[in-house]
Amino acid sequence: MSTGTVTIAPLRREDAPRCARIEQDLFPGDDPWSEGAFRSELDNGAFYVGAYLDGVLIGYAGLGLTDFEASVHTIAVVAGQQGTGVGKALLRTLLAKADETGLPVFLEVRTDNATAINLYLAHGFEHLGLRRRYYQPSGADAYTMGRPANRD
Repeated sequence: MSTGTVTIAPLRREDAPRCARIEQDLFPGDDPWSEGAFRSELDNGAFYVGAYLDGVLIGYAGLGLTDFEASVHTIAVVAGQQGTGVGKALLRTLLAKADETGLPVFLEVRTDNATAINLYLAHGFEHLGLRRRYYQPSGADAYTMGRPANRD
């Protein structure tokens, strides 16, 4: 772990190759997103932020927004920086964006990802349901979770 400065800022289109590499490292048993998938998300107006350690992308998070709800599309942090608060900072940035619009937030998370589940529970999410074999090709199950709109 580096002791440099982490900055949360809008994800840039030129970050797509690095995002795809991080996806391949973190999610090899499932269908990692491609560069094109990240570019498409950015081009289609989804809200994405990156975590930059001394200018190097070490994590990213994305939020889809409709008139009725927000949906966490992804949160990822490179293995060497997990557990340092980067994921929490990314999630809080997404939630702040959803709160600006007064939208409830929904997400899916692997049932075996206790760290992420605990993070979401600590930020007001509740279990809503179970999607069997949601992640492919691994066939891992996912919990659906939701957080009510913060209308403060």
